[in-house]
Amino acid sequence: MATLQYHSTVLLLLGLVWTQACRQDASQELNSPSTLTAAEKLVTLEWTIPALLDGGAVTGLSMAIVDDSTIVWARGFGTCNAESGEPVDANTVFEAASLSKPVFAYAVLRLADSGVIDLDAPLTQYYDYESVRHDGRSVEITARMVLTHATGFPNWRPRGGQLTINFEPGSRFSYSGEGFVFLQLAVMRLTGEPMQQLVARLVFSPLGMTRSSYTWNDGYEENLALPHGANGELLPKARPERGNAAASLHTTATDFARFLIAVMNGVGLNDSTAHAMLSPQIEVDSGVAWGLGIGIQENEAGRAFWHWGDNTGYKAYTLTYPEQGVGIVWFTNSENGQTILKALLAGTVGGTHPAADWLDYEQYDAPTRLVRGKLERVIDQQGIQAAIVLYRKLKESEAPEAFDEGLLNSLGYGLLHNERIADAIMVFELNVTEYPNAWNPYDSLGEAYMIAGDGERAIDNYERSLQLNPANTNAVTALQRLRGGR
Repeated sequence: MATLQYHSTVLLLLGLVWTQACRQDASQELNSPSTLTAAEKLVTLEWTIPALLDGGAVTGLSMAIVDDSTIVWARGFGTCNAESGEPVDANTVFEAASLSKPVFAYAVLRLADSGVIDLDAPLTQYYDYESVRHDGRSVEITARMVLTHATGFPNWRPRGGQLTINFEPGSRFSYSGEGFVFLQLAVMRLTGEPMQQLVARLVFSPLGMTRSSYTWNDGYEENLALPHGANGELLPKARPERGNAAASLHTTATDFARFLIAVMNGVGLNDSTAHAMLSPQIEVDSGVAWGLGIGIQENEAGRAFWHWGDNTGYKAYTLTYPEQGVGIVWFTNSENGQTILKALLAGTVGGTHPAADWLDYEQYDAPTRLVRGKLERVIDQQGIQAAIVLYRKLKESEAPEAFDEGLLNSLGYGLLHNERIADAIMVFELNVTEYPNAWNPYDSLGEAYMIAGDGERAIDNYERSLQLNPANTNAVTALQRLRGGR
């Protein structure tokens, strides 16, 4: 476990005491943030994070804080394995999920600076990618488009399906892991190096990231955070034999903090490249843009670079204000990890966060989530009929904002996932009764009936959904399949 270091300017970073995160009663006064020393604020993190993990049902978390190009605080909380109870620490290895992308992007930018790759040349010039030969627009796709998520690719193609280009390359933002795979193949062809060897040479070794790899390292087993589902159950752990630039990085909070320090200072990059990496290249949303391989956020505190990670059983987030010299990164090994995103931001950097708003993850203390949790427990313990009775009672007693079509829809899909098809149909039927003018509940009910083998009712509900929303392409596809099978 890392030794705590206290830095005078860490006050800039730790701006709040987590009244909300700890779910303190309003009558329980906490010390005013203005009267706390930096050391006291770090101690506050020590007791508020466990309370937050408990409130969000998050298994484990590892966090590192950077100030003045130094890792000033790094700690682990919770467990690597809910069954064994092995604790997380600052050197526990996690899947970084999409935090893999900015690390690979940095490697590509180093190659661009050395003349190995031209960011604006067609990638097909470097690699003849079989997956995109069918679309003539593939010759327009460049490394810059990949790094700014403007390729036109989906995030991931359907399993076993064809990779498509969904809009004119370069015309707008659409997040894509597929683009990074294409760029990875091109770079590997150019350099003749395997993915892991390439990034180790350009990133891990120069920056001292000794516990980071895109391929599996058996040495990680001794201090590894295993993935957990929303109910705290252990999930299968992938151990990648081949590196994936978009998603397979394994690392630690302290290693990734070293990467943040390098990026904020432009280490290893030409000045113009370092500036471009952290400058808006393409607009995403209000206050949110994308640089070269990493997100850009603008708020009252200035410009920050950020990214998030979301693999099954692993969630991560990082945010750095380069002008202030402060940054933060955390990794979790829980499907619930992003439910504490906004509380962690409030408790560390504070302020507004357009990027987190854009991601729009449901937060652990959201009224809808709390009501859904009550309903899920009753479904498991007493059955669907009791849950429907409870739903009607809760509508009378709980805040109105806790209830929308998404509440019942998510319950229904949870039941479908667990192959409780009849129960799911009952929930979806309730949803269309509650929200008769919303198209999505009918679409979901149609899907449930289709899974149940009731084609007639499936068609009726898909048709109703399409009447309410003629742009519902999912209903069009489902109806074609259902009618073709008649």
